[in-house]
Amino acid sequence: MTKAYIALGSNLGDARGHVLSAFDALAHLSGTRLDARSHLYLTPPWGVLEQPPFINAVARVDTTLPPHALLDALLAIERAAGRVRDGERWGPRTLDLDILHMDGVALQDERLTLPHPRIRDRAFVLMPLNDLAPDLELAGQGRVAALLASLDTTGLERLP
Repeated sequence: MTKAYIALGSNLGDARGHVLSAFDALAHLSGTRLDARSHLYLTPPWGVLEQPPFINAVARVDTTLPPHALLDALLAIERAAGRVRDGERWGPRTLDLDILHMDGVALQDERLTLPHPRIRDRAFVLMPLNDLAPDLELAGQGRVAALLASLDTTGLERLP
């Protein structure tokens, strides 16, 4: 089993419901066990600013799936939630799932880079990741808690 951290985000329709359903879907992936989930956070949009705020979270899973098979499973969960990938980056979405890190895996190809290359810039990812793994060292980026401390977290709100 390999420990993996997955970012979850939604800002269309029932965003909270989409994220909670995605946690359930992750718990039912073949060869995968949902180990922990972060708090939910209401976060301002990033990239394209003219869109609704997001609900963001992070899941920690133990999985036997190799990285690309896990990616394919996440894309299937997104499609089941109504996600259409039309090439627009950072726009509104029913569900977005990203592999942030897999223990012992360093990878860079046309489909996947691990650890995720932009974690260090994204408070909306680091805040929930910090709930689960503040001491996690991300190769080439730093420790989660230190990365989070270096960012502006204004506008991020932990939800009950």
